[in-house]
Amino acid sequence: MDALIPVLNKLQDVFNTVGSETIQLPQIVVVGSQSAGKSSVLENLVGRDFLPRGAGIVTRRPLTLQLVYTLPEDKEMQCNHLGVSVPKEDEFAVFAHIKGKVYTDFNEVRQEIETETDRLGGKKNISNEPIILKIYSPKVVTLSLIDLPGLTKIPVEDQPVDIEQQVRNLIMHYITNPNCIILAITPANVDFSTSEAVKFAKEIDPEGRRTLAVLTKLDLMDRGTDAYDVLCGRIIPVKLGIIGVVNRSQEDIHKKKPIEEALRYEAAFLQKNYPSIASRNGTPFLAKTLNRLLMHHIRDCLPALKTRINVMVSQFQTLVSSFGEPIEDKGRLLLQIITKFASSYCATIEGTARNIEVAELCGGARICYIFHETFARALDSLNPLDTLTTFDILTAIRNATGPRPALFVPEISFELLVKRQIKRLEDPSQRCVELVHEELQRIIQHCGAQQEFIRFPKLHEKIVDVVTQLLRRRLPETNKMVENLVAIELAYINTKHPDFYEAGLIHKALTGGDYRTETQQLQQKEQQLQRSKEISRGKDHRSIDETTVKSSRTTLNHIIDGEVNGIHEANGPTSTPYTSNAGNTSITTATITTSSSGEGTTNNPRKLSSREQRDCEVIERLIRSYFLIVRKNIQDSVPKAIMHFLVNFIKDNLQSELVASLYKTTAHEELLDESGHIATRRKDAQEMLEALHKANQIISEVRETHLW
Repeated sequence: MDALIPVLNKLQDVFNTVGSETIQLPQIVVVGSQSAGKSSVLENLVGRDFLPRGAGIVTRRPLTLQLVYTLPEDKEMQCNHLGVSVPKEDEFAVFAHIKGKVYTDFNEVRQEIETETDRLGGKKNISNEPIILKIYSPKVVTLSLIDLPGLTKIPVEDQPVDIEQQVRNLIMHYITNPNCIILAITPANVDFSTSEAVKFAKEIDPEGRRTLAVLTKLDLMDRGTDAYDVLCGRIIPVKLGIIGVVNRSQEDIHKKKPIEEALRYEAAFLQKNYPSIASRNGTPFLAKTLNRLLMHHIRDCLPALKTRINVMVSQFQTLVSSFGEPIEDKGRLLLQIITKFASSYCATIEGTARNIEVAELCGGARICYIFHETFARALDSLNPLDTLTTFDILTAIRNATGPRPALFVPEISFELLVKRQIKRLEDPSQRCVELVHEELQRIIQHCGAQQEFIRFPKLHEKIVDVVTQLLRRRLPETNKMVENLVAIELAYINTKHPDFYEAGLIHKALTGGDYRTETQQLQQKEQQLQRSKEISRGKDHRSIDETTVKSSRTTLNHIIDGEVNGIHEANGPTSTPYTSNAGNTSITTATITTSSSGEGTTNNPRKLSSREQRDCEVIERLIRSYFLIVRKNIQDSVPKAIMHFLVNFIKDNLQSELVASLYKTTAHEELLDESGHIATRRKDAQEMLEALHKANQIISEVRETHLW
């Protein structure tokens, strides 16, 4: 399993180059308050003084520290792998942000850490970007740790007022990684139960399954006290254990006391003060424990990590493909985008698009809904007699007769009134055109080439403009055709229409045909009665003739009523006479409440005569019958006109219009200027994909035997 930590280091190198945090690698994160002894612990593990020191927050960026156990005979191989010259010393360091440079003087390492920290974080601010430092030495245990800024409460000097929150956010970002081991550093000369580092660890890892506590400064505890209870886990249990260490004092650091001597002092101190547990404490034991924990942790995380990387490889391959390849032939690419857009636009109308919308109707489906639902309901809502009262009809009949009283209902009154009603069909027809036009405009956003639109925003704007202009040019012609359809119906009232037969029967029965014949017979009877009066020889003869005339009139009324009733029966049982929606005026209304001629007023309404009532009924039924015929024609012809003049025209001419407006111009360069945002995302995605491939290769090199 010793090969697992170098594998982790390689993975860290790979993913740090792309600055990605989507892969949660196994890692050890060092957390502690300022002056808790974090730096001393790390330097003891390395065996070198290399970390910056001073007042306030010295560590302001995460430091990824990779310790690589390297024998002198392996030094050349390691340097060749790094691409650097082979140093004379056996201990050397390299930074990831400085290629090709080897550090053998660890004072220079400290200076470079300070310089790089100030480069991004400034003198006081916190930065999330890590510094990666690799140290190769035959004295270290192979290990990888991440040192974080120390916890602080109050900003000092020029530190930001929210410095505490900045540090907290940075620490939480790292320790919330479920593959992270938390190394909580706490000084022994403070109450362990008040440790900020342990508090953070408990907040994220309440069961302590991935927390290892380190108790520093054991030699600085008050006389008469010891850390037995804490180190044995009797105060606060920590599952991975609590290890005590002894740090160099500040005086030792100033005097540059060698770390080897400090480690000997630590061992002697533990053996003297904690003899029973000395073997389970101290820096050497801490290094071995961290190495063992990290290797086991990597082993446990590796299968899931490999699966995660494979999934991400597939995702980023799709993402890179969606951004498209770098442009070689802009003219060919432009023609491809135009063709793709036009095909997708037409497919959306025809319902053959690959990506079918499930949230709402769109394209051809919505146009169908407009024709057969929206438009049909709008026409059905138009009652044939809306805005037409009985008085309007009676007035029209009288105006059509002129100065002479008419024996029959004049047909011109019917024609004038029915045209007035037919004209009302034009508004919903024009609205139907508008709705279809709006949907054709909306299809632009639903059809394909969406990724190309994002990639080339100027081309997107131009395509939208061309399609919009084409639709606008077709709109007046389509509206004109719809107007003509209504005008055609108004131009000739076809009373010989086959569907108008029933209304013709009513008209014949009430105003023509047998009615005229019976009237002439009645007049002849009355003339005969006059002559008979002159030669009459008795009262009984006159009575007989008068009875004959009355009988004839009654017979005529029965003939009329019978023919009308026969028509009613043909239409189905009707016990309630037809009622106009305008003012809820029934055709049987016997009064007129308004009159421009003065014959009826609101104060003195007069009853309609049976003749007037019958004439109004005739006109109402004729209007209703013919209006329904015309409405049916309009409901059928308007969608056909819209399809021919607008929808099908756009489908047939869209691609040629786009080619003429875009491809045949010389603005290829401008139209295919790629969005800077897309170019950046493509570059990042390609780098991430390369990193994932490298990571996959690194993990694949781990043999099964390395895991056990």
